[in-house]
Amino acid sequence: MAGFRDEEWGEPRLEGGLGEDRGGFQDKLPDEDRRGFRDESPHGFPDESPHGFPDESPHEVPGVFTVRAAREAGLAPARLRSRALMAPFRGVRAPRNAPATTVLDRCRLLAPRLTGAQFFCQVTAATIWGMPLPGWTAAAPLHVGAHPPAREPRLPGVVGHRLSRLSDDLTLRHGLPVTAPATTWAMLGSTLAIDPLIIAADHLLTARLVDLDDLRDAVTPGARGAVRLREALDSTREGSESPRETQTRLLLIRAGLPQPALNWSLHDDQGRFVARLDLAYPAYRVCVEYDGRHHASIDQFTRDADRWAAIEEEGWILIRVLSHHFTDPARLVVRRVQRALTSRGWR
Repeated sequence: MAGFRDEEWGEPRLEGGLGEDRGGFQDKLPDEDRRGFRDESPHGFPDESPHGFPDESPHEVPGVFTVRAAREAGLAPARLRSRALMAPFRGVRAPRNAPATTVLDRCRLLAPRLTGAQFFCQVTAATIWGMPLPGWTAAAPLHVGAHPPAREPRLPGVVGHRLSRLSDDLTLRHGLPVTAPATTWAMLGSTLAIDPLIIAADHLLTARLVDLDDLRDAVTPGARGAVRLREALDSTREGSESPRETQTRLLLIRAGLPQPALNWSLHDDQGRFVARLDLAYPAYRVCVEYDGRHHASIDQFTRDADRWAAIEEEGWILIRVLSHHFTDPARLVVRRVQRALTSRGWR
């Protein structure tokens, strides 16, 4: 994978215009993908509905449009000042009741304003790809990159990045232009700590969006965060299905305990499936399960209790880890697992 260079990493652009270059990677996509970027009507503005709002375009929030496209289509200025509309970003109008809570909501509201050479990147692209991220990212500005000579967006609520050599590492996700998964993960190296990077990488591997070689190739030597990324890859494993599973695994191996198998299938002596175990030590018949439920129904609790009993009937020691155990993990997690392994002959 070609490296990338960010000339303006992390510096917000709050004022100024928006680049108008509509070239770039969009032209390289097949027709069915290109349609996801914006409406392809002659004016760049969808036809009006009987209610006076633009009809829904593919992959876009119904009725979201740019002021420029509205003017080019001849929409009366008074319509743009309607109380039924809101301005989620400068130069964009949307129905007042349009979803605007999540990162994905905000991306869809901004998308009509992006040019063909602009795309979501960094923590914003990571969210679009579904990577588990620290909570602060949900309220962070949207990160948008641009290919030189096109200009990055300069808008309140948006951080612009001028990125080069990324034309082969761009794609669509949920109809939105984004950096590819491995490239997106590599961009997080300058932003996230080691453990969040491992959690994100575990997710990408388990979701089969990348393989380990893809992630290694995405790390550009000398780039900001490259050392941290390589360190994270040393602890990355396919199989973790939640951030807490990854955190539990890291907690155990950093305490000197053996590397567990992830989401291991337990069968009885007749080959019948018994349970899928979050973290398992088959040689010692010890397993660790993270239970993140806050409120379980009686039916769910009954099913789980039967499952726990079935695991123990196969001669396994089951250690359940709950969220409050992470307040004192050395005592409430590591020590319990260590005792169980020792009782079964470890060391």
